Amino acid sequence: MPRFKLTIEYDGRPFMGWQRQAHGPSVQQCLEEAAAAIFGGTPLVYGCGRTDSGVHALGQVAHVDCPKPLSPFRLSEALNARLRPHPIAILEAEQVADDFHARFDCTGRAYRYVIHNRRAPLTLTAGREWRISKPLDETAMADAAAHLVGRHDFTTFRSVHCQAESPVKTLTRLEVERQGDHVVVEADAPSFLHHQIRSITGCLAMVGDGRWKPRDMKAALDSKDRAALGLNAPPDGLYFVRATYE
Repeated sequence: MPRFKLTIEYDGRPFMGWQRQAHGPSVQQCLEEAAAAIFGGTPLVYGCGRTDSGVHALGQVAHVDCPKPLSPFRLSEALNARLRPHPIAILEAEQVADDFHARFDCTGRAYRYVIHNRRAPLTLTAGREWRISKPLDETAMADAAAHLVGRHDFTTFRSVHCQAESPVKTLTRLEVERQGDHVVVEADAPSFLHHQIRSITGCLAMVGDGRWKPRDMKAALDSKDRAALGLNAPPDGLYFVRATYE
């Protein structure tokens, strides 16, 4: 049975997250229901990682087995037709080896957090950016971010509900850049902890508005204590950007 890799974009606001939930709609559920309408049966869609309620994706990756003789183009078109009106789009479908696994073969994941740094309320991007009205010092935020790059125990920046076996992760990239009224945080790692980027971004914002110094970020990291967390950013501005494979 041919296996297809799917690259997926979605607006996370209507969903309880990527993974199927008993108490509300999920992206995975919508994809599996769309696949069932095409294939019949109960197809399973496996994602390369979970996103929380309200978190968006520009390039989430998943795989699904297709029992019908469909080309990648026909499969993506059929899925998109059946996903309407949900804000989910298959950007690309690609046939892959039968043993490809979206999660276990993934060697890197990238997230972006978008802060809109302005006084006025958000209109067009409400729910898709985090508005902070107080001016932010992006240089101080970048200095603070530098303390987190590398392999560390990220217990401070880990949700109490995180199911990862270890709090030790390797951030290969954590950068902060101002783009006009936006302050953008870019993070790359082989894998992330639950709420790790939201927790890091919340503390970076505290550095940016002057409540913390860059050295306070290192102190919070070194404490290995969730109680040392300054702020957990809302899901609004967080995007799963891409997954990488060998």
